[in-house]
Amino acid sequence: MKKNMTFHKKKIWVVFICCILLMAGLIGRLVHLMCFRSDYYYEKAKDLHERERDIKAARGQILDAKGKVLASNRTVCTISVIHSQIREPEKVIALLTEKLGMDESVVRKRVEKVSSIERVKTNVEKSVGDAIRESNLAGVKVDEDYKRYYPYGSLASKVIGFTGGDNQGIIGLEVKYEEILKGSPGKILTTTDARGVEIDKLGETREEPEEGKSLLISLDANIQEFVQQAALKVMEEKQAERVSILLMNPQNGEIYACVNVPEFDLNDPFTLTEELQVQLAAEQEEGQEGTQADQTQQTAVSQDTQAQTITKRKTEAERKQDLLNQMWRNPCLNDTYEPGSTFKIITMSAGLEVGVVSENDRFYCPGYKLVEDRRIHCAKRTGHGAQNFVEGAQNSCNPVFIEVGLRLGVERFYQCFRQFGLLTKTGIDLPGEAGTIMHQEKNMGEVELATVSFGQSFQITPVQLATTVSSLINGGRRVTPHFGVAVLNPDGTKGKKLEFPVQEGIVSQETSRRVREILETVVSQGSGRNAKIEGYSIGGKTATSQTLPRSANRYISSFLGFAPAENPTVLGLCIIHDPQGIYYGGTIAAPVIRSIFENILPYLGIPQNTSQEIVTVHSVLSNTLRDAQNLC
Repeated sequence: MKKNMTFHKKKIWVVFICCILLMAGLIGRLVHLMCFRSDYYYEKAKDLHERERDIKAARGQILDAKGKVLASNRTVCTISVIHSQIREPEKVIALLTEKLGMDESVVRKRVEKVSSIERVKTNVEKSVGDAIRESNLAGVKVDEDYKRYYPYGSLASKVIGFTGGDNQGIIGLEVKYEEILKGSPGKILTTTDARGVEIDKLGETREEPEEGKSLLISLDANIQEFVQQAALKVMEEKQAERVSILLMNPQNGEIYACVNVPEFDLNDPFTLTEELQVQLAAEQEEGQEGTQADQTQQTAVSQDTQAQTITKRKTEAERKQDLLNQMWRNPCLNDTYEPGSTFKIITMSAGLEVGVVSENDRFYCPGYKLVEDRRIHCAKRTGHGAQNFVEGAQNSCNPVFIEVGLRLGVERFYQCFRQFGLLTKTGIDLPGEAGTIMHQEKNMGEVELATVSFGQSFQITPVQLATTVSSLINGGRRVTPHFGVAVLNPDGTKGKKLEFPVQEGIVSQETSRRVREILETVVSQGSGRNAKIEGYSIGGKTATSQTLPRSANRYISSFLGFAPAENPTVLGLCIIHDPQGIYYGGTIAAPVIRSIFENILPYLGIPQNTSQEIVTVHSVLSNTLRDAQNLC
C-alpha cells in the first residue's frame, strides 16, 4: 500500500512540474512577444488594418542663370478605385469612362479587379479630378499629384530633359540631378475593418511629402533662345541636317547655351518632330513593300528563312522608339564627329608647348604634302606658297600642320593628347557623354599622324573640343563643363554651391598667350574674318571636314571662336551638318558666331576694346617686320 502511494505521488509531481514548465514557457513566450516583439506585431497589425496611398512630392524647380523657371510642376490628379468599397459599380464605370475618356472595357477591368487599391489613371487634369470627386461615389479615390511642366516648351529640350509618368527623370538634367530634385513622397493612411472597408470614424492620417530642392543652372534662357533662333535660321537657309551650337565660359566651364536643332517639345516628349514623323512614315512604307515582296517569294523561300526575315524586320513600335531615342540625343556630348581644322588649335598648342615650332618658322605649301606613299592635299590645291607659321594658321594650311605633327612624332603627340585630357571624358553634368575615338598609339603611323594633325581620321565630341580649347586659351586650366551652379532650398534660399574639378598645368601661360594671339590674327586677317566684330577682339578657327564615306560629298562646317581674345570669357562652337550649296566653315559658320557674339557680348557686360584697331595694326606690322628679318 505504501509503495502504491509513493508511486502516485511521483506521478503527481511529474505532472505538476510539467505544468509549471509549460506555464513558465507560455509566460516567457508572452513576455517575449509583449516586450521584445511588440513593435514588429504592431506594424503587422497596422499593415493589416491600414490602407496606404502615396502622395508624390513636388519636384524641385530648374532655374536659369537669371532665376527664370525652366521646369516646374502643375497640379494633376491620380484616380484609383477600392474594390471592397464600391457599392454601385456600373455608375463608377460609366462616370470614369466619360470623365477620363478611356475605353469602357479597360475601366471595367480595373474597377472589377479584386485588389486593395487599383490605379485607373494618372496625370489627370485637376478640373476633371475635382468633377469625379464631387460625384461622391463610394470606392473612388481622387488624390492630388504633380506633373512636370516646362514653360518654354522646346527651349533647351536636350539639356533640361523630361520626366516619365512616375515623375522620375528620364534624360538630361532631370535625370542627372534626380536625387536633388525628386524630394520625398508622403502617404495617406486609412484604417479598415476585416473586410477591407474603411472605418469613417477613425478618419485618415497623412504623412506630408517633402518638396524637392531646386537647381540653379548657368544656362541663360535669353541667350539660349537667341542662339536657338540663329541655329534654326542657318539650318533653314542651308537646308542642313542639323545644327549644334555650344556657348561656354572658358574660365570656369559654365555653359551659357547648348542648342541642338531641331529640338522637341518637353511637354509632349513622346511625339516625334515633323521631320521624324515623315521618316517614320517612309520606313513604314518600305516595311510594307518588303512584306509584300516576301509574300510573292514564299514559294522560293523556306519557312525557316521567312520566320527569320519577319523576326529581323522591326515593328512599328520599335522603329518609333529608335526615332524617339534619336530625337532625345544631345549631339554636343552624345555624338562624335571629325573636328577638321578646329583641331589645328590643339596641334598648334602642342607644337608651341613642346618647342618644335615657333611663329617665325617658314614653310612652303605647293598644294599638297607627301607622307610616305600618300599625297595629302591642302584645301587650296594650287598651294599657299612660302609662309610663316602664323600665316599658315591664318590660311588653315594642311601641309603646315602636317609638318608640325611630324615634328612632334607619335609618342610626343600622344603625350600631349593625354596632357590635354583628350583621351578622357570631360565630366559634364549630363548623362551619356561619348569618349574620343582615336587610333591606338601602337597602330599610328606617319600617315595617321598627318591626318590627325589637321583634324581627320578620328572623332571627338563637340563638348570635348570646346573644353580642350578652353584650357589652351585660359592659361592652361582644364575646367569641367557644367550647367549646375547651386542647389536651392524649397523656400528659395541658397543651399549649396556646386563645385567641379579643375586641372592645372595643361600648357604654360606663355603658350596660352601665344595661341590666343595667333588665333586673333586668324579672325582679323585670315580665314575667320567673317567672325570679326568692330570694337571687339575675336579669336577663332574655321573648319570644313568631309564625313565618311568621302565619296558621299557630305560636309561638316564649323567655327570655334572666343572673345575677348586677350582674356576670353565666352567661347562659341557652331557645327552645321551637311549644308547644301556653299559649305565652307569660314563662309557659313563664322557669321553665325559673329551674329551671336554681337548680341550677347553687350548682354554679358563685356566692354568694347577701343584700342582694337591699334592692336590689329601692330600685329600686321609685327608680322611684316618678322618677314623682312627672315628674308634678310
